[in-house]
Amino acid sequence: MPAPVDDRILRLFDEYTHAPLPRRVFLERLTALAGSAAAAAAILPLLDSNYAHAAVPADDPRLAASRVTYPAPSGTMSGYLVVPKAGPGKRGGVVIVHENRGLTPHIEDVARRVALAGFNALAVDLLAPHGGTPADEDKGRELFAAKVDRAKAWQDVAPAIALLAARPDSNGKVAAMGFCFGGGVINDLAVGAPNLAAGVVFYGRAPNVADVPRIKAAMLLHYAGNDPGINAGMAGYEAALKAAGARYEQHVYDGAQHAFHNDTAGARYDKAAAELAWSRTVAFLKRELG
Repeated sequence: MPAPVDDRILRLFDEYTHAPLPRRVFLERLTALAGSAAAAAAILPLLDSNYAHAAVPADDPRLAASRVTYPAPSGTMSGYLVVPKAGPGKRGGVVIVHENRGLTPHIEDVARRVALAGFNALAVDLLAPHGGTPADEDKGRELFAAKVDRAKAWQDVAPAIALLAARPDSNGKVAAMGFCFGGGVINDLAVGAPNLAAGVVFYGRAPNVADVPRIKAAMLLHYAGNDPGINAGMAGYEAALKAAGARYEQHVYDGAQHAFHNDTAGARYDKAAAELAWSRTVAFLKRELG
């Protein structure tokens, strides 16, 4: 378990990753909060992503992975497709949408976890039309801010639903799962894509509440207890879901930080919350996708 980090520093890191702040400004402010450059240097490894960790190795023999492309409004999209080698001849599919730095090794790892749970998994790269996800996270965030239209991103994900549904090993049911930026995309996708069977949102911004009655998919919503920016829209979204008679589950993980599910995210990762959220996610997908 990572060492505890002051909430002020975690809020600063959240601002850095979402605004985004230039790294120079982030480091200056981190140094001020930490009290010295040496203290800031000691804290940095507890904040930055550690992609050396993977819950499921890329060469897991139980899985078959490949790269696929498909046409979308913004251009040719690419994705990381992972399917289980064993199991039923027909299975549900899950589209996975990443955070605001692109298709990172962590999101590819999540795709492998989804496949091991018994589904065809496709993790899309929303930066594909702009050269693909760079290895440097800062460059990924900058590219995102410059090139990806938050309001229209779901339209580049929507064709992936039909792609998975059309596979010969598909049972025709497709869900979508997203984290942070990707969580907001899933909410928008649920509004705009009537062929979506289910949506799983990890700490994603709420959709326009006026659009909520258009949601036909079953929704599973995971929120961190300590995430005021995202949680500001939580109550209104839930009220709209109730008023629309939507099928949904909502869970708040007390004390958890934004990105609590990301086990490469250092101090923000919350093992207990992540494992509980994942067990609920797998159960939900099995129920909704068969």
